[in-house]
Amino acid sequence: MKFSQFAYKRPNLNEVKVSFNKHLVQFKEAKTFEEQEVAMSSISMIRSEFESMAKIARTRYTINTADEFYKKEQAFMDENLPVYQGLIKTFYEALTTSAFQREIEETHGKQLLKLAELRVKTYSDEVLEDLKLENKLTSEYVNLVASAKIEFDGRELTLAQFAPYMQSEKRETRHQAYLAGGAFFSSHEERFDEIYDKLVKLRTNIAHKLGYKSYVQLGYDRMSRTDYNAADVKVFRDQVRDVIVPLCTELKNKQHERIGTPEFYYYDETFEFPDGNPKPQGDVDWIVERAQSVFQELSDETGRFFAFMTENELMDLHSKKGKAAGGYCTYFSTYQSPFIFTNFNGSDNDIRVLLHEIGHAYQMHASRGYEVPEYQFPTLEACEIHSMSMEFLTYPSMKDFFEGDTEKYLYSHLTGAVEFIPYGVAVDEFQHFVYENPDATPQERRQEWSRLEKIYLPHRNYAGLEYLENGGFWHRQGHIYKSPFYYIDYTLAQICALQFWKRSREDQAAAWRDYDRLCKLGGSLAFTELVKEAGLTSPFHAGCVEDVVQEVRSFLGMHALR
Repeated sequence: MKFSQFAYKRPNLNEVKVSFNKHLVQFKEAKTFEEQEVAMSSISMIRSEFESMAKIARTRYTINTADEFYKKEQAFMDENLPVYQGLIKTFYEALTTSAFQREIEETHGKQLLKLAELRVKTYSDEVLEDLKLENKLTSEYVNLVASAKIEFDGRELTLAQFAPYMQSEKRETRHQAYLAGGAFFSSHEERFDEIYDKLVKLRTNIAHKLGYKSYVQLGYDRMSRTDYNAADVKVFRDQVRDVIVPLCTELKNKQHERIGTPEFYYYDETFEFPDGNPKPQGDVDWIVERAQSVFQELSDETGRFFAFMTENELMDLHSKKGKAAGGYCTYFSTYQSPFIFTNFNGSDNDIRVLLHEIGHAYQMHASRGYEVPEYQFPTLEACEIHSMSMEFLTYPSMKDFFEGDTEKYLYSHLTGAVEFIPYGVAVDEFQHFVYENPDATPQERRQEWSRLEKIYLPHRNYAGLEYLENGGFWHRQGHIYKSPFYYIDYTLAQICALQFWKRSREDQAAAWRDYDRLCKLGGSLAFTELVKEAGLTSPFHAGCVEDVVQEVRSFLGMHALR
């Protein structure tokens, strides 16, 4: 069924509650494990229907934020998802106190019970109104960013449409594009600060009501991190600082030499080669057509899967007015269909994002057989292994997209993957500071961001631009607003994806088999257990980051581009 044919009906929350509670009573009063399984299956069906409606509403709203119908539906979901979350908590409470714990663990594994325990800890009716307000504030941020309509080069552009100008061979064009896009954020600086300040204080208050010392541990628990903590993440960040930052500084120095600019300013960072950055050699439809061949070449499974996605219109790739910024992949369980949302802009990033989101989508498709909703996809750092690894596993087919620019793309992508990691851990450390110091002023937050940039991005030079010099860059990072502590996930996954890249160079078929196995495991295991099952080394393991960097250095030494 095509996405346009997916039926949407606003859930009647009273009816949902009645049906849910009926089956919850059956679950609690079950005399046998088999009876309890039947009740749990009914509850899963109710959850699937409600969550699918919520995701359809969100997807259609983000495709066109000016659509009044879905604007109202998203507002309804913002108001009622916390109520629904409260219902789910009652199921988790019943799950964690079930008389059939041993049978549950034998049938579904330990992860379901671990996740249930965290869900119980992170919700209470006391914070219901706070959660509703949190949803509204994050929607305010989305709306503010989506409202950008900037006159440039005789056109009215969204922020996503600036990317080709930011990679222009003409330095002054890049400079002016960055100034124009940055002017939107600087002109709304107080509003961005105000929304975030409200979110930080609100989340801290929620944490206190739930019995947490600060939002930090609540944030980790909300992210369902059952097998590592903030101390483990700090050890990883320190490895990045000591091992990856020096490599990135070297790479940026080489880039500066390569492009030959007098200075190396922030608007030069996106311009990598003197004859221009690699670009896909066609438009959106051409890319989709070529992608079919790319995924068919990777495996029969991915070939069939991508055909399913295109035939059922399960991708919205064009950048257009009113469309929300960014990109994501979601899953409609009632239709067993993933959906990809992104904003193509004519740059090489179009290919990276498409491959990335297809990685997410393929995993959702591969693990669709799990009836337990918690296992349909794993925690987010594991999810990002699927997406980032897909970018590397398709390396042999990049000529289909880039033709004569293929070598430039491969070099750019690999160096970009490594150079992203310090930025990603800076975002994470910034959030630790924010939630450990919830009463910090907006100015103090910006000062902290500037301090972290000097540690993790020592090459960055904002050419005296006051807004950025004063630490305003983080305003554009939506995850900081919408999903606290969801960013270190990308860096942990990148280390794992680089291991898949190394193995694919040695044995592509074996690397694909391990990747496919990882996707099929869905969320049935915790992050470090999934990593082990895929034959990878945990990023928290001593020496893992160093091993990855040595492989990258070796490859770049053999494939240096002048």
